Amino acid sequence: MIRHRKYQKGEALIVEEQASDTLYIIKSGHVKLLKMTPQGKEQILHILTTGDFFGELNIFNSDELSNFSAYALKDTDICMLTKDDMEQLIRNNPDISLKLLKTITKRLAHTENLAQSLATKDPEIRIAYMILELGHKYGKPDGSYIKINLPLSREEMANYVGVTRETISRKIGKFEQLGIIHSKGTREITICDVQKLNEYMD
Repeated sequence: MIRHRKYQKGEALIVEEQASDTLYIIKSGHVKLLKMTPQGKEQILHILTTGDFFGELNIFNSDELSNFSAYALKDTDICMLTKDDMEQLIRNNPDISLKLLKTITKRLAHTENLAQSLATKDPEIRIAYMILELGHKYGKPDGSYIKINLPLSREEMANYVGVTRETISRKIGKFEQLGIIHSKGTREITICDVQKLNEYMD
């Protein structure tokens, strides 16, 4: 019933506007879900990691084309279930329907929060929101700090919040000067003052 496949970093799992009737479960690795803007730029919608799944709406609307693309952010192991397999699984395990509903609800809430963040013209607010979200999902406590091993490159972070790469670097530098965060290279950020970041959301 369950198929397994390894995807290399940068490889597409789903391509926008193509048919897909598969549920993807991340066994290990990171995946970004995105749409292309009319200007041909990536707009990242979600960053998913081990234990997350996606493609559930494609299963329930199998006649529809996928409205997003999915790419591996690193070498990633995936478990896959087809529409028929998933329907059988739900019939035999009704609790799975509840988990799907909870996940869809959380994604809708995330998308709404992201839309509100992108609606503001202040890039600092958008970047603060992104750092808080990455800290919530990928951060690990380090004393009173939160250490984040970033799944995104600077370019992908820029695409996530709709700014340029230069703006990302400049604002991260500003947050560092204010003592709010500390960065090490391009793949590690430590949140030093969560309260200050949250104040950008007020």
